[in-house]
This record gives sequence, C-alpha cells and structure tokens, in this order.
Amino acid sequence: MGKTTTRRAPRRRSGRWTTLGAGVRLASDLGEEDPVWARMRAWAERLPDGTVFTGLTAAAAYDLWLPPLAPDHPVEISVPRGVRVRRPQVEVSRHPLPPHSHGIGGVRIATVTETVLAAARSLGTLDLVVLVDGVLHEQGCTRDDLEDVAKGRRGGPRLRAALALADSRSESPWESLLRMLHLACEVPVEPQAELLDAVGRFVARADLLITGTRTLQEYDGAVHRDRGQYARDRRRDSRLAEAGYIRHGYVAPDVRFRAAMILREADQALGRRYDPARLDAWYALWRGSRWEQDPRSGQSGPGSEPTDGPD
Repeated sequence: MGKTTTRRAPRRRSGRWTTLGAGVRLASDLGEEDPVWARMRAWAERLPDGTVFTGLTAAAAYDLWLPPLAPDHPVEISVPRGVRVRRPQVEVSRHPLPPHSHGIGGVRIATVTETVLAAARSLGTLDLVVLVDGVLHEQGCTRDDLEDVAKGRRGGPRLRAALALADSRSESPWESLLRMLHLACEVPVEPQAELLDAVGRFVARADLLITGTRTLQEYDGAVHRDRGQYARDRRRDSRLAEAGYIRHGYVAPDVRFRAAMILREADQALGRRYDPARLDAWYALWRGSRWEQDPRSGQSGPGSEPTDGPD
C-alpha cells in the first residue's frame, strides 16, 4: 500500500455549488477538473479516516468500460470494520483488512484489480465481461492479477466466470457487447482478425470475423461519421469487396434493439437456418445488464421502440 495522502480542502471555483449530501458540496464550475475526481474529493472531506473509494465509483475515476450510470449513483466506499457511515448517497462495504489502494489527488482509491473485484459484486455478467475486456485491452492489469484477487474473496466466483468469457482484443465497450451477442447465439467469431486476399496480401483487420466464413460483423462508432474517416472507410470497403469479403456494420441501436437482424445475417453467413430461440441466451444476458436501461435516455432493451442511442 502507498503512503496515506493528506486531505486537501475543496477549492472554491465559483459562488455556485451543487449539494451532494449533508455538508458535502461541489462547485458547479469545475473548469477542466474531472467531475468524478472532484466528487470524490468533496466526499473525502466528510468521510472517516481509512475510507477507500472503490467499486463503480473507482471504475469511473479510472475511466474503465462501464455501462451508463445514473447521475445520482451512490458513491461506493470501503471502510474498516466497525466504522459507521450513515448517508443515503454512500454505499458502504466493510473490510477486516483494507483493500490495496493508492493515494491520488487527495483521495484514497482502490487499485484497478480491487476495483474490478468490488464491481463484480454488483454488476451482471454482461457488464462485468465488458469491464474486464477493457481492463485487459488497456493493460490496466493482467488476467493473472484478476485471477489472484478473486481467490477466496466475495465476488470472486463471478469475476472468474467473466474472465472465462473475456477477450482483450475487444477495442471498445460496444464491440465487446457485439462479440458477446454472437457468442450467446452460438456464432463463432474471431476478434481483430487479419484479412488476406487470394495471394496472401493483407487487406484489413476486422472487429469480428465469423469463423469459417468471409463475413465481417463490425461495430461502427461515432468516429466513423467523421468526414475523413468516412472516406477511409469507403476505400477499405472497396478493398474488402475486391478480396471477396462481405461486411456488415452495426451501431449501438442495432445491438440494443435489432439482435434478431444481426443473428439472421450471421446465420446466413454460416449457411444455417435462422433460429430465434438462440436469442434467448442473449436476451437473458442483456436484461440482467445495466446496458439494458440507459438512465440518460430511459430507453429499455429488446422489444422497445428503436431510437437513436449512443454509438
């Protein structure tokens, strides 16, 4: 564990304040200060010694791959056993031994591995797989690190189950969700597959290649709407077509509302009959996920009317 960091008094930036809880205020004008860290610093001034920020609060501070969280999501902390914190805005876990943590910017925050373990106690399987994908992809820690922290700890079995499904090759949360949709529907895919033409020359790299086919299933995020990126994408599409590849591009509302369409196109590529029953496993994962209900839009998952969503 690192040295205990001396607490700093909150910096007043303006006369406007947002009340987070009794005696806890946050300046409305944060300038360039990260709002998650500012919120933790404000709370740190009113929480007892030994407080460690953890769970989804710490995950947001580390900018890990999380589902959309409600603005009033409780602050998640860990405190020594016997310490009492009674605030409706704070979710408390108590520990016989403190989780490994760092002192950063006036607050004490759990390490990435401890943060993921704490998040495993509250997230569904799909949410947790996406979170682990991101941590492994961005090298926040290793697979062995997560296996070790899960041993004999609360949340460990759920974390190990997510590790069995996780893949560090995913490059964004929605790409991870698209991969999990295919796996749940028994569609074998290879993430970040290198595509070659008939004479073995490199053509492109695919988000997902359906195994044994020349069909790509890709997630098209907001970056693909950039004018320069759009032109590059069209040149890439031409190269793929010339090499005999078929590309399907999907956006977030497709994953949220049109899983049947995605499965139909995958079944067609595999040359098998479309069977909607294969979607049941995906819907079970989706409905147990915080991605299913975006608190910013109020839109639910499969069965709801499609609307423009984040992509």
